[in-house]
Amino acid sequence: MDATTPGLLTSDVLDRADVRAALIEHDFAAVFTLIKKRGGLSQNRIASACQLTPGKVSTIINGSQRVTSFDVVCRIADGLRVPGVLLGLAPRPWEGKHHPAQQNRPEASGDRPDADEIPWRPDATVDLAAHLTRSDLLMDRRALTRSLAGAAVTGAALLDSLEGWLVPAANVPRQHRPGRLGMREVEELETTARAFRQWDHQYGGGLRRKAVLGQLAEVSSALDDHQAPAVTDRLYRVMAQLAGTAATMAWDSGLHRRAQDYYRLALRAAHAGGDVVFGANVLAGMARQMLYRDRADDALQLIHLAQEGARDVIGPRARAMLHTREAWAYAAQGRIAGFHRATAKAAEDLASAGTDNDEPYWIAYFDEAELAGVTGGRLLDLARRDPRRHAAQAADAIRTALSSRGTEAGRSHALDRIGLAECQFLAGDIRAAATETVLAVQAARGTQSGRVRTQLGQLYPYTVGHSTSRPVCEARDSIRDLLSS
Repeated sequence: MDATTPGLLTSDVLDRADVRAALIEHDFAAVFTLIKKRGGLSQNRIASACQLTPGKVSTIINGSQRVTSFDVVCRIADGLRVPGVLLGLAPRPWEGKHHPAQQNRPEASGDRPDADEIPWRPDATVDLAAHLTRSDLLMDRRALTRSLAGAAVTGAALLDSLEGWLVPAANVPRQHRPGRLGMREVEELETTARAFRQWDHQYGGGLRRKAVLGQLAEVSSALDDHQAPAVTDRLYRVMAQLAGTAATMAWDSGLHRRAQDYYRLALRAAHAGGDVVFGANVLAGMARQMLYRDRADDALQLIHLAQEGARDVIGPRARAMLHTREAWAYAAQGRIAGFHRATAKAAEDLASAGTDNDEPYWIAYFDEAELAGVTGGRLLDLARRDPRRHAAQAADAIRTALSSRGTEAGRSHALDRIGLAECQFLAGDIRAAATETVLAVQAARGTQSGRVRTQLGQLYPYTVGHSTSRPVCEARDSIRDLLSS
């Protein structure tokens, strides 16, 4: 087909949400079924256009064969005149700059929209939420595999895209349907968001991630209607909290790039709802993700952005949390003096914090136990480089955390146990290390957190090379049994 040949599908068909979702997911059984029904094309016509046999089209439609060949995907795109962006391809040679199907184009599932092209406006935030949740809820196993392989954006590409957080939101009028959501319904949504956040904090993992995304989609739909201003502001804040939970759940499941998508959505929603303090908390979450990705410089920039934007409104407990993330970045950079200075600031701010009612509920978790656990974890980072100097200090801090927050802390308790076991290995106390490893595995069994399993996997090499030690062999077997289950 040359550049002048008209497409077989009208723009109305290509603009349908179900057609676009099927194209994005490369679900060609659904694609061919929908265009037969909506586009009026026969199987023979589809086969001829795509240079396939009618029998091949039939096996694709009935699900007995999937399209996996890149060449076939390109033939389908060119034969049906489907813009490349809808199939995760580069623009096809026949596409013009203003092809109708390129307007409001979605990205392939698992791909992030270009942050520079998304204005910091409430309406754009609603659109972004609708897109992310729709593509995520439709994600199949193949798309999930692609998302697991996706790397988080780093450096200037990430940091520059977040500068809009420091600028007041620009509101652009849009056509709304009338909405009738009242404060009672908003309060119910807030309660649900809080329950999801608590579930994630305690258990981790992605068991309820789809439920969070479904609730997020509902909030997005409500914001697409014309609600009262007070309702709208609170809805944006609910969206921010749900998106933040979706981000940590995605990250805990190994979906690093998808987690970043939801962190960015959470930041934009907090910005739209005027919740500066939660926005700073989102940036702290993004910084933590960067630290796990060995991007300490990026993490430090994100924390400084949070501190700058929330300086005038943030409370002492949240400010202390930001200082611990700052200390983490310094430790990762090997700046020991900076680590101790930031940690001391965190302890000073936390000591000045009042009751939990003085600050948002979501920061109530940050108490003396959390500070001890975070500090112990960072001292453990330093102990990996210099065990003699830092291992004992790290173990003392982690023991303080363990004695203060107990097993009900779920994921944090398991991570503390794993950290203490590693401290004992680094200190050379093999018998104590084996005992702590068994306790760490027991704690890990109580959580679905991917992060916990990752940390446990990093503990495993310490158990190798002690074949004559029965306790260590038993500890090694317990790790292997859990990780293989």
